Amino acid sequence: MSMNWEALLSINKLEEEPEEPKYFDRYPINEFEKDYNKIVSSAAFRRLQDKTQVFPLDKSDFVRTRLTHSIEVSTIARQLGIMVTQDTSPYRPEDIGTVKAEAIPSVLLCAGLLHDLGNPPFGHFGETTIGDWFKENLDKIAYKGKPLRSHLTNQMVHDLEHFEGNAQALRILLKSRFGSETNLSAAVIGTLVKYPNDSLSFDGDSPDIKKHKLGFYAAEEETFRQISRTIGTANEKDEICRHPLTYLLEAADDIAYATADLEDAFKKKLFTLDQFLAFYEQSYEYDSSNPNKKPECYTYELQQDLIERRGETPTREGDLKAFKDWLNYVRRWLMYVAAYRFSYSYQDIMAGTYENDLFWQTYHSITIKILKDAMVRFVFQTSGILKLELSAQTILSFLLERFVHAVLYFDYEDKAQGFAPSKADKKYMAIFSENYIQDYRNARIGNESYDLYLRLLMVADYISGMTDTYARTLYRELSGIE
Repeated sequence: MSMNWEALLSINKLEEEPEEPKYFDRYPINEFEKDYNKIVSSAAFRRLQDKTQVFPLDKSDFVRTRLTHSIEVSTIARQLGIMVTQDTSPYRPEDIGTVKAEAIPSVLLCAGLLHDLGNPPFGHFGETTIGDWFKENLDKIAYKGKPLRSHLTNQMVHDLEHFEGNAQALRILLKSRFGSETNLSAAVIGTLVKYPNDSLSFDGDSPDIKKHKLGFYAAEEETFRQISRTIGTANEKDEICRHPLTYLLEAADDIAYATADLEDAFKKKLFTLDQFLAFYEQSYEYDSSNPNKKPECYTYELQQDLIERRGETPTREGDLKAFKDWLNYVRRWLMYVAAYRFSYSYQDIMAGTYENDLFWQTYHSITIKILKDAMVRFVFQTSGILKLELSAQTILSFLLERFVHAVLYFDYEDKAQGFAPSKADKKYMAIFSENYIQDYRNARIGNESYDLYLRLLMVADYISGMTDTYARTLYRELSGIE
């Protein structure tokens, strides 16, 4: 297959938009800028301000939240879009013209804001907790005398057991059209989906990076396939490949995570600059007898640059400034190599056959790995992060237990057989968000198995949509702690 930008930058929407007054044509705004306005005005986006990025939310104003992380990713993604459309290298793609030079950065700006929209409270620990809870309980909880698992198809089971923030973000956008808070262009939605696989076909060990996670649930599969056909990312066999701009979005996310979050960790005094330099040096092999070997020589040059920025009389304040300035410099280099790889591998990307990220075999493929590994080494085994993980498991497991039981016979009770909601179940549903209930009612089809699946997803929607503070407060209230 060979994708084309006319389809890839489609402004088609799932729902028709109200016609605007003709006067507005005098001061035109492109459709992607209108999408941007919808995103920043949406409740789902605003809730990111009270969701953990990496570190537990505290009173420090410098620690990044999901909201500030999303803004940083959006900014980097937009800049990457500008870089590849203004490319002056020998690898410049010939078919990216003036119109695309405006549209591509705008699409990436929107997708960057959206990329973490589906992440639950408490960071990736919350994501894991939801999936693990369903794995442990689909056989334990009975519905009409039989385990929940027996009422669901394999794909429905896999959707729940492999809860994924990426797929949840798509779900938020597609189901929100019923209340139409966000009715976005097909190009933006297509770019957002990093992993165009259902829960039965993803493979974490695949050499093809787009196969590593699931990207859509059964509930959204038909609509997503429709979008994929519109933007031209589905081939004649209806197999879906990545939107080309998704590679740039993923690179922006990696760059923000590997630089900005590491800066937060340093500010929180989780490691010293001496510790980082020692870790950095031990993480790759530099052969001084062959100093021009790439990419080792560029990774080495960055190490030397940090040492020079630090100076001969290091202080804590000086190290902080040196490290922050160095990370900004590193970020620019990572953007450079990502733009290079996109242009160099452009034909494979447009054919849907490129299998790697945009750092693959570049000058800084080792550098990005070291920075990511540093997060694992210095951050994820600290007491604050471990406490967050334990809190997420306790709070989210409690809420899932109560609300999953509460939705079982919502709409499908059989009093004659003794299958009906308890008094407690009715009380839990009374405090359940009406928006999610309305989404469920709009989507149900009258098939008992499928509607049961939708009710379970409704619980995942409700809990994953909570902020850290709301989830913690609700848990404390319902458990009688306060």
